[in-house]
Amino acid sequence: MAMSDLLARLRDRGWRLTAQRRVVAEVLDGEHVHLTADDVLERATARLPEISRATVYNTLGELVLLGEVIEVATDGRAKRYDPNAHRPHHHLVCSRCGTIRDVRPDGDPLADLPAGERFGFTLSGVEMTYRGVCPDCAGG
Repeated sequence: MAMSDLLARLRDRGWRLTAQRRVVAEVLDGEHVHLTADDVLERATARLPEISRATVYNTLGELVLLGEVIEVATDGRAKRYDPNAHRPHHHLVCSRCGTIRDVRPDGDPLADLPAGERFGFTLSGVEMTYRGVCPDCAGG
């Protein structure tokens, strides 16, 4: 099974899967998927020509509110939508083209923050972004 199992999760929740919602979820489902709203619209329209921009944007908003999709914003670029909301991971971002890959490094970043650096906070999560240049942009 791919890292993302978005459609199965939505079915398990009893979320009403209209044809439009199903297409948006199908477009997002998979591993290393980080599409912009316009990317989702383009791919959804290819599958279901009558789907509207408003439906795609509203569905993405609902999926984020449900906690089934994560909004990822990097360096002022358009927000991207990540269906891997239920599997802990971080992101590796190409600083040239913006390609995003999911990564799962060893260790626990919550535990790695020393007590003296927590300023009394009770930690609940970590969002780490690794940056570099992808092989395509590096010419290799």
